[in-house]
Amino acid sequence: MSKQITHGYHLVKGKAHHAMEDYVVAKFKEVDENELGLFAIFDGHLSHEIPDYLCSHLFDNILNEPDFWSEPEKAIRRAYRITDTKILDKAVDLGKGGSTAVTAILINCQKLIVANVGDSRAVICKNGVAKQLSVDHEPNMEKEIIENRGGFVSNFPGDVPRVDGQLAVARAFGDKSIKVHLSSEPDVAMEKIYDDTEFAILASDGLWKVMTNQEAVDSARHVIKDARSAAKHLTEEALARGSTDDISVIVVKF
Repeated sequence: MSKQITHGYHLVKGKAHHAMEDYVVAKFKEVDENELGLFAIFDGHLSHEIPDYLCSHLFDNILNEPDFWSEPEKAIRRAYRITDTKILDKAVDLGKGGSTAVTAILINCQKLIVANVGDSRAVICKNGVAKQLSVDHEPNMEKEIIENRGGFVSNFPGDVPRVDGQLAVARAFGDKSIKVHLSSEPDVAMEKIYDDTEFAILASDGLWKVMTNQEAVDSARHVIKDARSAAKHLTEEALARGSTDDISVIVVKF
C-alpha cells in the first residue's frame, strides 16, 4: 500500500441459542492497477446462509459493474439491488431469513466509499472526533414508507419497533416473506482520507446498542497502535456493557 494502512477484526458470538450469524470481509486487492481495501460486516437474522452468500458475492458484483470507476455510487446501488434479487431467487436454498450489510471500499488509500442497509454502522475518526458515515435504517424512521407499501410497524411483541412485527430494521437483504414491505436500497457516502483521518470502525449493532460513536472512537484510540487489538478491545468493552448480541468489529487504521 502507498500508505501505512493496517486493519484488524474480531468477532464474538452472542448469547442467543443459534449459530453465529455475523460474517466479516477484510482484505486488500489489486484491481486494474488500483489498490482496493474491501471491508464489510454482514449481520444475518434467521439465517447464516445469506450473510455467507454476501461474503462471497457482493464485492464481486460491485466491482463487475462497468461504471464502478466512473460512477461508484450508482454502481454500488445497482450491485446491491442485483445481489438482493439473486438472494430472493435462491430463497429455497438460502432460507427465509436475511441480512443487514455495511460495506466500505478504500480506493488507493485516498477515498472511502461506505454503503449500508440495516443497522450495522461505519464511523470514522478525525482528530479524535467521531463521524458516522452510514445510516441506521430503523423501522420508525421509515414507518410511512413501509405503511405505503402495505406493511406496518409494531412494538409488539417486545419493546423494539419491527416491520410487520417481525424485523427490527427497515432495510435488509433477503427476508422474502416481507420483502414487499422492505427495501434493499443502500445509503452511500464518500469520504476523502486526509492526514487527520485516524481510523474507521465498522461494527454490527451488537456494539452500537451499548456504545455511542464517540465512546467507540475514544475506546479504540487507547489501543489504536494495533488495529486488531483495537477491534478486540471494542468487542470486550461491548460485552462489559452488557451486549448479548453477536458482535463484529473491523478497525482500519490510516
